[in-house]
Amino acid sequence: MNAVRLALKDHLSNAFEMAVRNVEYFDIRRIPMGIIGIVTFPLYYYVWTDLFPQPYENLPMRLFGSALFVPLVFTQYWTHSQRRYLPHLWYFALLYSLPFFFTFMLLKNNGTEVWVASALVALFTMILLLDWVSLIVHFIVGTLFAWIAYVLTTDTVQIAFVSVTYLPIFFFAVVVGAASNYASLMVRVEQERAMISTASSIAHELRTPLVSISTTATGLREFLPSLLKGYELAKSQKLDVPPIRNIQLDSIRNALGRIETEAAHSQAIIDMLLVNARQTRRETSDLIECSIRLCVETAIARYPLTEAEKSRISLALDADFRFLGNELLMVHILFNLIKNALRHIAKVGKGNITIRSYRSGAGNRLVFRDTGMGIRQELLPHIFSRFYTSSDDSDSILGGGIGLAFCRDAMTSFGGTIECRSTLNEFTEFDLYFPAI
Repeated sequence: MNAVRLALKDHLSNAFEMAVRNVEYFDIRRIPMGIIGIVTFPLYYYVWTDLFPQPYENLPMRLFGSALFVPLVFTQYWTHSQRRYLPHLWYFALLYSLPFFFTFMLLKNNGTEVWVASALVALFTMILLLDWVSLIVHFIVGTLFAWIAYVLTTDTVQIAFVSVTYLPIFFFAVVVGAASNYASLMVRVEQERAMISTASSIAHELRTPLVSISTTATGLREFLPSLLKGYELAKSQKLDVPPIRNIQLDSIRNALGRIETEAAHSQAIIDMLLVNARQTRRETSDLIECSIRLCVETAIARYPLTEAEKSRISLALDADFRFLGNELLMVHILFNLIKNALRHIAKVGKGNITIRSYRSGAGNRLVFRDTGMGIRQELLPHIFSRFYTSSDDSDSILGGGIGLAFCRDAMTSFGGTIECRSTLNEFTEFDLYFPAI
């Protein structure tokens, strides 16, 4: 029984994760879909009552459906605590406006051709918007509640036309839609697996020469000073040695430090990309108490920063707090934010990084702010979407579309959230919220 319960729990967790990811993939379409929902619900009340009258209409139900989509159009004004409910509102709005509303109206209108066609359009819209699990759940739950509402609000219930004629058509459409969406999901999963496999192969091929370079640089560091000293001695004794200019000597002396720094930086970037590409979903039992100050200090110590880059970073971590999480993931979240911030700064040649912690009884925050290039406002709603990148070369700072998605997924696994505010050419600020423990 325990094995069955654990398997069921895992399937439900995977289904919920799939549903949340589906919201992410349709993030760009949410605003236009919200506008369509707001406008068409009252508009078609006029169409079906005045232009092409139907046996039954219900204005309050239409206004309620229209109102559900209003918050979806203005998600940029939601607070951090409200954003965690966005998937719930999105799916409830779809549940009400598509399977429930159209099935209810189909029943109340006694299966007229207009409402059969409308219900089929609603079904195909669900196929386009929902993953296969959500599609099946929405169809069953929405249709069931529509039947209940119909029975409760109708004196003479007529069901023969639906049970005999139309249900097989709707059932076939749901099965085909679910199969199609499942195939699309498998393609997406295989793409992610291929990316991880390719990244692992590249990492392996790169690590070997990097280790060799680091080892060689370490060995040279031990003997190069003696060689340079020997050259200086031979030159002072007027021996026949090739002339080396002072600027070249200085470059040779500093070369090993640069080689070691670049090798360490490359190793860190490889580690970060691999962690970003892999799945970050973890069970709650894997989480332990971590210190935010220790995580930040570890990230700063491990990230291969140059002296100039270190001078740009200031920490204000007096309000240390503990959170349930994973130190390795937290460090890599900070790696991604540091990497992006340094890109912002390098892009415009100015800026600093400030990392502050805030502690409160309701929850704790870590604020990561840089005063570099900033991000254009129209890109902000999408920067946490996996594989989202801007086609504009000026926004290459967004990278390959996995770094910030990793940050979001990792913070979600901690029970927290991450949000971004930015003003172009002024600043970019990430707020990381952690539940109090």
